[in-house]
Amino acid sequence: QVQLVQSGGGLVQAGGSLSLSCAASGRTVNDMGWFRQAPGKEREFVAAIRWSGGGTWYGDSAKGRFTVARDTAKNTGYLQMNQLKPEDTAVYYCVAAALGWSPGDLSSSSEYNYWGQGTQVTVSS
Repeated sequence: QVQLVQSGGGLVQAGGSLSLSCAASGRTVNDMGWFRQAPGKEREFVAAIRWSGGGTWYGDSAKGRFTVARDTAKNTGYLQMNQLKPEDTAVYYCVAAALGWSPGDLSSSSEYNYWGQGTQVTVSS
């Protein structure tokens, strides 16, 4: 069984930066994504990365400010968030696909097999 353990996040002022990590244990994963959900709002796609090749995709709110990366040797994904805004405040979740499965639509949370525990990111104005 795969477990995704998230770290990072916290409280930062607007304009600041935070980084999130997502370490997969148990088995190697394939493709990793990041989603977020703010209170009273729908879950939103943030970014995703192909484990093989490293191709990246970003949601509109993340483009130009966030960077997704992975270290396949460590089975870990990362989300670097810069120029943070108060509207970035949310619980952020990493998701991963099982080895052998590659999501057709990386922006769809239902395509992934595993979820991290979530981590709070709060951006103050």
